[in-house]
Amino acid sequence: MNEKIKSRKLDHLMIGLTKKVESHKPSGFNDVTLIHNALPEINKEEIDSSINLFGCNLNAPLIIEPMTGGAFKAIKINASLAEAAEKLKIGIGVGSQRAALENPSLKKTYTIVREKASTTLVLANIGCSQILGEEGVEKAKEAIEMINANALTIHLNPLQESIQPEGETRFKGVLNSISQVIKKLNVPVVIKETGAGISMEVAKKLESVGVEFVDIAGLGGTSWASVEYYRAKLRSNKTLEALGKTFWDWGIPTVASLIEVKSNTKIKVIASGGVRTGLDIAKSIALGAEAAGLALPLLKQAVKGVKQTMQFLETIIEELKTAMFLTGSKNLNELKNAPIIISGKTSIWLSKRCINLNSYNTRIIKNV
Repeated sequence: MNEKIKSRKLDHLMIGLTKKVESHKPSGFNDVTLIHNALPEINKEEIDSSINLFGCNLNAPLIIEPMTGGAFKAIKINASLAEAAEKLKIGIGVGSQRAALENPSLKKTYTIVREKASTTLVLANIGCSQILGEEGVEKAKEAIEMINANALTIHLNPLQESIQPEGETRFKGVLNSISQVIKKLNVPVVIKETGAGISMEVAKKLESVGVEFVDIAGLGGTSWASVEYYRAKLRSNKTLEALGKTFWDWGIPTVASLIEVKSNTKIKVIASGGVRTGLDIAKSIALGAEAAGLALPLLKQAVKGVKQTMQFLETIIEELKTAMFLTGSKNLNELKNAPIIISGKTSIWLSKRCINLNSYNTRIIKNV
């Protein structure tokens, strides 16, 4: 089993680097427009994009989303990502730690993150199937301790598990297990999807058991159905290959998911899934997110090294600050109240879901 997990992690890494794995459907960010403020009445250098997240002071509301671990080739990639996160003071999450929980020889592929990111926000990561049963809480604690994490991410991936050759589709009891983990841990817990989004119905269920933070990971970025499609194809598994192709674009687009959660719960949100620019991050904040995350674009920079990773991230942060300047938002709280228009397919989706957009549409530019 350990060798199979190691092989799977390497497959995921190589497929992400060499194949087209993104959704064909958009995340919805093109349906969101921030209203230009031609008279911002602030100086750009005064803009403060900082945030305190899970007790950590970050220079920007930006998370390097979970990507890899469990394969020795991931060490260099995670080192580059973590070093960039530390230098820029942004957050970073590790990939699923199941591999190291079952095979301690793989711990280095994860612990390198805390070694390189010694003071900034680091999030541990465990799958919902690993927290089922009596040992679930202990596994969660072990994942946190392994990397001295500030918070724990529990990922939900029913789509991926349905297509993965080794997939585990036993999800009965997950909600109760999440509740138990939250009650017994002394660090914040984030419930994260993996590319198919979180609906308002699921968000309400999560809120009812004490969940305070979700990472929506909506449709529009990496499709894990596509990743498993390639793996099934390599193994000549025609049934799973067909499933991967059919469900490649399954899910709730990121922007729709973000608004569904924020319109129906008090849960705080990390927006991810097709976030590709600092402008996307600005739009996410204006829609109510606390922070936003990127994965695939950073993976392709991290293999080149720390310098390229930092250059990419510095551009993202500068794009965010430019969007803040152009909306007259001197800090993130002001950006959360920036005037915004939601149109296109996202508007239609939300209308069909009976979500009122007046709270967004009635905002005005306050300093003009």
